[in-house]
Amino acid sequence: MTLPADVLADLRTDHAGETGAVWLYRGMRRVARDPALRAFAQRHQATEQAHLQRIEAWLPPAQRSRLLPLWRLAGWLTGALPALWGPRAAYATVEAVERFVDGHYAQQIARLQGQPALAALRQTLVECRADELAHRDEAAAARGPQPAGRWQRAWAGLVQAGSQAAVAVCRHV
Repeated sequence: MTLPADVLADLRTDHAGETGAVWLYRGMRRVARDPALRAFAQRHQATEQAHLQRIEAWLPPAQRSRLLPLWRLAGWLTGALPALWGPRAAYATVEAVERFVDGHYAQQIARLQGQPALAALRQTLVECRADELAHRDEAAAARGPQPAGRWQRAWAGLVQAGSQAAVAVCRHV
């Protein structure tokens, strides 16, 4: 099946995002000292790797972002840097990333509504989104009830802005 150009652009962003997510957890696992955080990162990396494989089944290799090395590095740094500051910062980062991913997938799912030829793709995105929501909720619970401080809010804003910029670039490159 030949996918419409706008769907391919969306899938390119999904592929880059799932690649970044795999590397986020690799970075987190590399520098984290806390055993619970390392286990969290290992579980979530496996889920993101499965998402990546599902997206790759839909997106022809020629349509993938040519900037994948950049997305791998950005993902690794997004996981490693907060893990250096400790579990609470790492969980807050995952929560911020997944908040963005939720909205990103929700928009795509809505656009695919009413397109029977793309129902299987829509279902794939629904299932990936459900996992991302579970990741967000697990990270929020692990972060704890204490409100985010100024630094964490600033970092979350940077993560969200970076994610938005990456999506804008990936739609074309």
